[in-house]
Parts: sequence; structure tokens; C-alpha cells
Amino acid sequence: MIMETLRRSSRHVRSAGLGVLDVTAWFLALSMATATRLSIADGDVRWRPLVALAAAAAVVQLIADTRQRLALGAYRIGSIDEAMAVARAWAVTAIVVVGADVLVLGRPVPLLALALSLPVALTVMLGARFVWRVGNDARRRPSLDSGRTRVIVFGAGEGGEQIVRSMLRDPDSRYVPVALLDDDRTKANRRLSGVAVRGTRRDMAAVSDSTGAEVLLIAIPSADAQVVGELDDFARDAGLEVRVLPSTTELMGLLSTSDIRELTEADLLGRAEVDVDFESIRGYLTGKRVLVTGAGGSIGSELCRQLAGLDCESLVMLDRDESGLHSTQLMIEGRALLDTRCLVVADIRDRERVFEVFAEHRPHVVFHAAALKHLTLLEQYPDEGYKTNVEGSRNVIEAAAEFGVAHFVNVSTDKAADPTSVLGRTKLEAERLTAAMAEQAEGTYVSVRFGNVLGSRGSVLPIFRHQIAKGGPITVTDPEVTRYFMTIPEAVRLVLQAGAIGRPGEVMILDMGTPVKIVDLAKRLIRHVRADIDIVFTGLRPGEKLHEMLVSTEEVAVTREH
Repeated sequence: MIMETLRRSSRHVRSAGLGVLDVTAWFLALSMATATRLSIADGDVRWRPLVALAAAAAVVQLIADTRQRLALGAYRIGSIDEAMAVARAWAVTAIVVVGADVLVLGRPVPLLALALSLPVALTVMLGARFVWRVGNDARRRPSLDSGRTRVIVFGAGEGGEQIVRSMLRDPDSRYVPVALLDDDRTKANRRLSGVAVRGTRRDMAAVSDSTGAEVLLIAIPSADAQVVGELDDFARDAGLEVRVLPSTTELMGLLSTSDIRELTEADLLGRAEVDVDFESIRGYLTGKRVLVTGAGGSIGSELCRQLAGLDCESLVMLDRDESGLHSTQLMIEGRALLDTRCLVVADIRDRERVFEVFAEHRPHVVFHAAALKHLTLLEQYPDEGYKTNVEGSRNVIEAAAEFGVAHFVNVSTDKAADPTSVLGRTKLEAERLTAAMAEQAEGTYVSVRFGNVLGSRGSVLPIFRHQIAKGGPITVTDPEVTRYFMTIPEAVRLVLQAGAIGRPGEVMILDMGTPVKIVDLAKRLIRHVRADIDIVFTGLRPGEKLHEMLVSTEEVAVTREH
């Protein structure tokens, strides 16, 4: 309460001070310009009308300041936005001053003196604000002697400028920028808030040694994974930890020091993350009843999280795993009372139960993410894979058709292309069932096929992290094995987009760029933890491929508008 009162008092004092400044600027400008033009000694200056003119200027300026919200502290002092507002208020006042001088007061200030006084008044207003900002920035600038982390910022563009300014204006920032690097040699002599560009990435080690830097901050939100990976290599050679800013799809407004985060595996995908058209997605989901099968899984739970923000009429979350449903509700709502009919415990193998759920909720849109997905386990128990991935999918697809679902999206996998495993074959059958229903039902039935999902349950990254935490070794099937990768949020955005642009019977496939060698991913993880951990090659397991493909030899790939 006391701090809030002090903040309000500070704002009032600042507003009053700025008002006094603007009034004083007009008095000084008009008096000095007139005294310069006329002879004070000879009594040429008509002081009374001059004071009246200055008073009129003061009143109009204060009114204009209020209209421009300058008196309310709406702008940061010394900012471009404030300067524009000051200029607008000054222009209004200048027009009134000239009119009053010529038409009302009989020219107490000669026209030449008036022509001099107008820019002087604006210069005093803006100059005083600039001096205040420089002094305030100097006062808030964090000291290098206060145990803060010295940072080299890579990228002297807009992102670099924003984050450097933010670090220097935050007295509580743990980071202090000591140098900038940029591969664009036209920026070689640039200084951002006093921090100099001192070379390119190849100068990183030398700049690190001369500045005592500890961290490299990659300040290029649009940088793709190849650039991030190369900079990570340079940073490791220079003994620097790596931090990054959010990608352009993650950014919300201006950058601040709170946006700085550690480098993750998602930053090293080998391509920029896919973007989507959220307007088209909202078009078929807003106000609709939506059902998600497999809502407790990695993809299903993220689907539910993103759908929760799309103004659906209702979101029905179905899974046979009650603990998974508990986790999903907790993630979305911040509590998990499990007290709503929109949480459905059901097994898609149970045809009668599936139809009961559809009869109760009558969804307009269905995302079918329920499946058994662990390749090696399904090689041992193929019947179980068939019961869930084929027969279970058939139950959901036929229930959707029975109750008039408008959009049906089946979540598939790249292992369905020329399948060599039970998982691939069963998921291909689910794709075919979806395409077959597209020819019979009125709704749009499509499938979405993508590669390995970073961080999903049973995927390679959680396994590698667990093995590293145990001290190793990391196990990789083959030194040449490659996989396509995408993040969980990215996979879900693709699923949502497919429902918007997919045509009946199609299989939508993300262009995931260049496949990533699993051993390279393991090596990079080891380098980041700076541990001496071995990599052991165990050989391909039954049903596994050395290299996955997205489209089989019997399929035709067509590039669409997205």
C-alpha cells in the first residue's frame, strides 16, 4: 500500500514537473527571442502583452499536453512516442500563439522574433526530456562490478537492440551486455546503447577473452536451427554458455530480460518451426463441440491445451488412462477435480462405449490421437496393436460418421509410409479407414502424418536425459540412423491446420526439412551437460528402419498452399 502510494506520488510529481517545463519553455523562448530582436535598454519591449502572450501559450500547452496524455505519464520520458506527442502539442500551441500575436495583441512579439521563439520552445521541451532520460538510464545501468553475468549478444538488428536496451535499463538484470557480434559487416561500426559491435562469429573467442564474457545470447528470433547450431559450436569452443530469445512465433510484444532462456533441443531441429493460419483454424473450431481421443497422451494433452484457447462450445477429453486425464485437466485448468462429464474414461476398443460417448456429446469436430505407439512392444504383441490402432480407430471413425461429425482428423505417423513394423502397418490401416470413410460420409475426414515428436513419452530425448542423469552410457541403435523431428506444440498446430485445409481422404504431411542423425543429437546433449559420457550402439531392433520416409513409393505427394 505504501509503495503504491509512493508510485502514485512519483507519477504526480513527474507530471507536474513536465507541465512546469513546457510552460517555462514558452516563457523563455518568447522572452529571449523578443529581447534579442528588440532593444531592452530603449524600452522597445512591450512586456505586458508579451507576458499575456506567454500566459496564453502556457494555458494552451497544458491543455494540449493533457489531450496528448503527456500530463498522465502515458509515455516513457525521452521516447520517440513521447517526442511525437510533444511535437503535436507544441504545434497546436504554436498556431494559437501566432494567431494571438497577430490578430489579438497587436504584435507585441515581432514576426522574426516569433519565428525564432517557436523552434526554441520545442528544443527546450525535447532537450530537457532527453537529458532526463540519459541521466535516468545512466542511474539504472547495471554495474559490471556487481557480480552480474557478462553477455556477448549475437545479432545487432532489432532483436539485439531491444534486448541490449532492456538489459541496460533493468537494475535487477542478472545479465550485462559487454559486446555485440554480427555477421553483417555493414554493422561493424554500430553501437547500440553504448555497446559496440566488435566483429563476426569468427571473432567470438577473441571477444570473449577480452571482455571476460560468460554467455552468448543469440538475439535473432528468426534464426533457423542451422544458424543456432553453428553458433552453439562457436560458443562451446569459446567457453561460453548459450542463451536464446523466443522464436518469432513465440514473441508477444517487446523483448525483455525475462525472455532470455537456455538453448533447447527444439532450437536445433534443423529448420524453422512451422507456422499456421490461426484464423482458418478458429473458423472451424469456434463455437463447436470438439472431442479428442487419447487426451491424456503427449499429443492429445497438448491438443486439448491449445483447443482450450479457441472458444469451443465444449471440449470432450477421452482416454482410458484416468491419470492421463487428471494431468491434462490440471494443465489446462490449474486444478483437477475430475468432476465434469467432458472428461470421459473409455477404451476405443469398446465399440458400444464409443457410440455412447458420441451419442451423449454429439461432437462437430473429432481429433483421433488415441493409439498404441511403442514400436518394439507392438512387435511382441501385434494383436494388441491391431485391436487399438485398427479396430479402435474403426469404432471412432464409424461413430463419427453415424453422428454427423463435420471434421475428423486422424493422427498418424511417418512409419506408415512403406511400413516395416506392426506400428507402421496398423497406422497405415487407420489412414485407409479414414480415407474410405471420406468417400461415404458428408464430413471432411483427413489424416496427419509426422515424424518423431521431441519430448513425447517414450521418445529419444527423455530417454537420453535419463541416461545422462544416471551417468551414461547413452544408447543409440546405429551410428547412421536418422529421424525427422518436430516439437509437441508444432505437431499439434499441424493437426489443427489439417482440419482447416485438408480435403476429404487426404493425408497431410509436414515438410520437416532434413532428417537429424540420432548420434549427433546425443553428442550435442553430452556437450551441453559437459560430462564424459559414452555412446553405445545397440543395433536396429525388429521393425525399425535406418531412415524414415514421409511418402511411400506407391503414394503421390502434392505440395499444397500451406
